[in-house]
Amino acid sequence: MKAIALLGGPQEEWPQEIAADIKKARKEGALIMASDRGSLFLLQLGIVPDVALGDYDSLSFEEREKVEKKVQDMRYSNPIKDFTDSEMLFYAAFVDYQVENLTIYGATGGRLDHFLVNLYAVLKPPFNRFAEKIKFVDKQNLIRFFKEGKHIIAYNAVYKYLGIGTLTPVQNFYIKNARYDLAKTDLSAPTMYSSNEYLEGQNIEIGCRAGTLIVINSRDKK
Repeated sequence: MKAIALLGGPQEEWPQEIAADIKKARKEGALIMASDRGSLFLLQLGIVPDVALGDYDSLSFEEREKVEKKVQDMRYSNPIKDFTDSEMLFYAAFVDYQVENLTIYGATGGRLDHFLVNLYAVLKPPFNRFAEKIKFVDKQNLIRFFKEGKHIIAYNAVYKYLGIGTLTPVQNFYIKNARYDLAKTDLSAPTMYSSNEYLEGQNIEIGCRAGTLIVINSRDKK
């Protein structure tokens, strides 16, 4: 089973087709999840989430009641907690529901600390073992994560640019078959190689012997 989740990030950062994409995923059997204000956003799109998680501190009493009346699996956290709302969502998706992969909307834009919490979660146990199953999507970017080994980044004509980088120290990190290749190199600090591009119709190969990689497919704002 696949999962789609909406977090509480600003609506202006959503892809234009978000409602249609989530409704299509539901028809195909995906689990629909939300954290905090994302649950209200989904209701406003005409979509009832299967699971809602969080402390709901961004909702008014009336808004929270509206969500509680609709959602079957409501999960509550203490605002003073070790896990963030998004980390709770990762745990529920992969441990409780054992989903195959998780696509997340509403993780970017707005407060930068919130985005970094979402980003860094893929490096923390127990979530780090699911890193390759998580992707963030907004109106300009598709963000994915890769562990050690060789990986093929399929050609995608929707996105002109790629940022390919590291989130941890890495060994033998390389980029192959892109407009700008990188020979195998060791890096001790997180590093981003931005504004790379596909060669026409060509897949890109990346890899490393140890560490965590990040790939950001991106396009300019229209």
